[in-house]
Amino acid sequence: MSESTSQVIQPRVLLEGLAIGESPRWHDGRLWFSNWGTGEIIAVGLAGNSEVAGREPDGSRVRHADLSDISPLGWSELTVDGRGNVYVNTINFDFADFNDVLTSGKAPGKIALATADGEAREVADELAFPNGMVVTPDNRTLIVAESFAGRLTAFDIDDEGSLSNRRTWADGIAPDGICLDADGCIWASTAHDANDCARVREGGDVLERIQLDRSCFASMLGGPDRRTLFMLAADWRGPENVDDVVAARTGQVLVADAPAPGVGWP
Repeated sequence: MSESTSQVIQPRVLLEGLAIGESPRWHDGRLWFSNWGTGEIIAVGLAGNSEVAGREPDGSRVRHADLSDISPLGWSELTVDGRGNVYVNTINFDFADFNDVLTSGKAPGKIALATADGEAREVADELAFPNGMVVTPDNRTLIVAESFAGRLTAFDIDDEGSLSNRRTWADGIAPDGICLDADGCIWASTAHDANDCARVREGGDVLERIQLDRSCFASMLGGPDRRTLFMLAADWRGPENVDDVVAARTGQVLVADAPAPGVGWP
């Protein structure tokens, strides 16, 4: 990762008092995201007006696909591409073993594909804590954050939705939730203790950096022209202290003007 020519962008706080914001999506004029640890889905507009748009579980969800044969453990991030294919990943270990897996060098994570008709199959494995994913506008490339490996990993997508030609897209960073812009760059955090969100191009060069005072868990490009960068940040005190983090309500949504609009999925 190179940052010799990176520029610094100043953010502003749009919303605060959250637990841990995750999985942001721009939809219908608002940013929607999971307020992790509270069971809430929150929607916020550009003026900062927010509401709890949904709670989980509320009895209204319907199963689309059964992934238990691929992994009996919890599933995490998902991205729906332009063809209706759903890519969903799992860290594939018990979260209580977070530190043990981190220090072991193991990579048990997987990506599954769930098609529009509900069929599911495994399409990638041996991932080191897979996290945010993006699909390019042509539906031909999927890029996933491997948080424990400190890299972004790319795959080709074929006509059937399968993944191949695995390769390192950028390394030397510590990505979580990510988003893609029209210049082919990805917004991601660069280190576990960096408290930043950076615009990274393929190969690892950092073009812009936004310095925060807490960890950035996810980013999304939205707004009317998709030129508003949303960053979901909160204090991180380690996996053993998640309940304390949720109770402390240090979560924020921050915004900044982006140099290029968002593209692809999500």
